[in-house]
Amino acid sequence: MMSSGKSRIKMRPPRNRDAVDVNFDDSWTVLATAMQEMYRKNASRLSYEELYRTAYTLVLKKHAERLYGAFKLFVAAHLREMVLADLVPLASNTANSLAGTGDIGSTLAVPLAAGDQREGGIRFLKAVKSQWEDHCLCMRMISDILMYMDRVYCKELQLPLIYDAGLALFRDNVIRNPDFQVGEHIYAIILDQIKLQRQGDIIDTSSIKAIVLMLESLPEDKQDGETVYSRSFEPKFLHSSNEFYQSEAEKLSRDCNSSQYLIETEKRLQQEHDRAMSYLSLPTEPKVTKIIEESLITKNIVSVMKSEQSGLTVMIENDRFDDLSRLYRLSKRVDPDKTELRSELNDLIISQGSDLNRDADQEITKDPQHPKKGVSAQTAATTAAFKWVEAVLSLKDKYDKILNETMESDNQVQTSLTNAMSAFINRMPRSSEFLSLFIDENLKKGLKGKTEDEAEAVLDRAITLFRYIADKDVFETYYKTHLAKRLLGGRSVSDDTERLMITKLKMEVGFSFTTKLEGMFKDMKLSSDMMQEFKSDSSIELALSVLTSTNWPVSLSSTENSTCMYPAEIEQVKRSFEKFYMDRHSGRVLNWNPNMGTADVRATFKKRKHEINVSTYAMVILMLFNRVPDGGSLTYAEIKAATSIPDMELVRNLQSLAVVPKTRILLKEPMSKEINLTDRFFFNAGFESQYIRIKIPTVAYINKTETDAERKDTVDKVDAQRRYQTDAAIVRIMKARKTLEHNILVSEVTAQLATRFKPDAVLIKKRIDAMLEREYIERSTDSRQVYNYLA
Repeated sequence: MMSSGKSRIKMRPPRNRDAVDVNFDDSWTVLATAMQEMYRKNASRLSYEELYRTAYTLVLKKHAERLYGAFKLFVAAHLREMVLADLVPLASNTANSLAGTGDIGSTLAVPLAAGDQREGGIRFLKAVKSQWEDHCLCMRMISDILMYMDRVYCKELQLPLIYDAGLALFRDNVIRNPDFQVGEHIYAIILDQIKLQRQGDIIDTSSIKAIVLMLESLPEDKQDGETVYSRSFEPKFLHSSNEFYQSEAEKLSRDCNSSQYLIETEKRLQQEHDRAMSYLSLPTEPKVTKIIEESLITKNIVSVMKSEQSGLTVMIENDRFDDLSRLYRLSKRVDPDKTELRSELNDLIISQGSDLNRDADQEITKDPQHPKKGVSAQTAATTAAFKWVEAVLSLKDKYDKILNETMESDNQVQTSLTNAMSAFINRMPRSSEFLSLFIDENLKKGLKGKTEDEAEAVLDRAITLFRYIADKDVFETYYKTHLAKRLLGGRSVSDDTERLMITKLKMEVGFSFTTKLEGMFKDMKLSSDMMQEFKSDSSIELALSVLTSTNWPVSLSSTENSTCMYPAEIEQVKRSFEKFYMDRHSGRVLNWNPNMGTADVRATFKKRKHEINVSTYAMVILMLFNRVPDGGSLTYAEIKAATSIPDMELVRNLQSLAVVPKTRILLKEPMSKEINLTDRFFFNAGFESQYIRIKIPTVAYINKTETDAERKDTVDKVDAQRRYQTDAAIVRIMKARKTLEHNILVSEVTAQLATRFKPDAVLIKKRIDAMLEREYIERSTDSRQVYNYLA
């Protein structure tokens, strides 16, 4: 490095301002000689004050223009000589020739071996770096000497200052030398070094960084602010990068599985970031990153996700959370909305959910004549319902974990997961029934032995699935039926847990949804208090529940299929309670419904006495045999005539009493599982059991899932209820608004009913027409699309 003595000095103007006019040539010779010495690194011998006075005098005597031009010519000539003497010989050791027409390809027509090429290129860059640093140092010293010209002449005429002019001269005479392609050679070397580094080689980044800083220092155009780096080198670098990463994308797609592809893509992004931080310009990073994103991510991310051998499905099935994290991060880079990722997740969840639905359907629709050994068809169907609920909840847990641990709990992804879960759950026609059965099983026995926190966790899981169900009124129908059976049968794990579940439902959909459920609990409490007051003279102990018909399921409150002729002893107690009740509640009507009742019957057999717990209907059937002589029998028709029990209930109870081997209190001729009109039944006096107390469940209790006919009946009831609810919503809205346009009315009705079910536009239109016919509303005389409320 050269020594400049003083890099910055204060210069004083000469004392004799009236000196005779100076000779420009003589003065310039002094200045040019000094500049030459600076380039030769002999600046310490110079007298800067004398040189400054010389330049000052030339400017003062109106020779500034000639001095400015002479300076530029001198520096340009020196730089061209330097290129020819110092750079061209080095370039010949790097490539075939530095002379050419400006085409990089022609300068590197005969490349050397990789090692020689690398070393030769670095030597060339170091030489350019050395000349650049010398030139900048000389420009600082020269600008000190010509400082007065900078202040007076250059600023007045808005010309580049000496230092800036020196940078432009280096750009035009070295980087863009018209005879030798120094700049193109520099670019080719840097690009080649970057290529080597991308291929895994180690390169001299410090030399490249110095050259990049030089290119950034050289102005392209003072007006637009661009540099040689941004105008000349960066486009070549980006073009080279685009070609490399297009080739890289093809290679990775061909040779790598999805996991490796994602790893390599992230590695390339990190490498380019490190490269920009190490020796390239920082503004270049987002541009080359965009190339990688376009080539490696945008064009191939879908095929990576869809790969059957290693794509998204495989990642999820095998819990490859690292791969899923990479997939999410890379997808987010090119698509902030994660459209493709969300679409793939949506399709995958719906596919997996549809498989769960299909498996449950297959379990339910298995040939009832060939159930698994030891398992009834109905029990198998119930088990399938529980398996479906557990599988759906497990599927949700799996995707929740994926969302939280690999996708930053992304709200958009979460919305897609929720929509996908809701889609396949609501495609399952029995989803509401299955969920209610799941809750029913847990509230009866599944929660026994669990702590409060564990029990609440199970209920919370049920609520999670409840949120996805669109037709919540269908769920309510099933839940009311199952709750009624638990309350009337005394089979709830605890009243507190039952009320906790109702509270959770209320928090989800409001108090109107649970009003009837809470009413059922109230009826049970009032009935308990009432039975403590009731006293009977009969030896028969009576315990019953008085149910408000509007609170309980229609199947329980209706007397259509619950007729029964009670034995005289029972009839006496029944009338005694009716009198007791009517004395306290005049004007009310009591309808007796035995289909949910139970009875404890004491029976004497040959070996011992047993206390048998049976349904009310079974109790009525058994008491008929008190009047049958030993060895006598009753036919199906005789039992039917004597009890008036509905056929379905009579068949179920006779099957429980006469077909099930362990509880065969009656004997049947002929012996078969089917019950026919001509079958004959005998009291089984030889019945034996090791237990004193025996519980005989009816077939109705085993049959937890609905038959097709029962499900159709449930759907019809729900549809009827929806019509009433839609009518009520229309009247409420029109009463409040008085006048409303058709589409707005439909929209508001939909919003009001959304918490219970998804109303169909066709249904709403039909109910509006019904309201018109019943003259609750009328069409406006001005427009048929506008309705008026009729008070």
